[in-house]
Amino acid sequence: MPKMKTKSSVKKRFKLTATGKVKMAQTGKRHGMIKRSNKFIRQARGTTVMSESNAKTIRKFMPYGD
Repeated sequence: MPKMKTKSSVKKRFKLTATGKVKMAQTGKRHGMIKRSNKFIRQARGTTVMSESNAKTIRKFMPYGD
């Protein structure tokens, strides 16, 4: 049986933690920053762990754990 391919877009956007949770960049930081509060911008730095219901979908595209 051939190797399964990892989805390229998923490989670029997400990482798995050691415990198998999906890590992603914070949302809402691409454009329209003038309408965001300074508090929102400050709190949306770095990465966050994705909710488990969404992470199940992402893990299907990462068959070998990235």
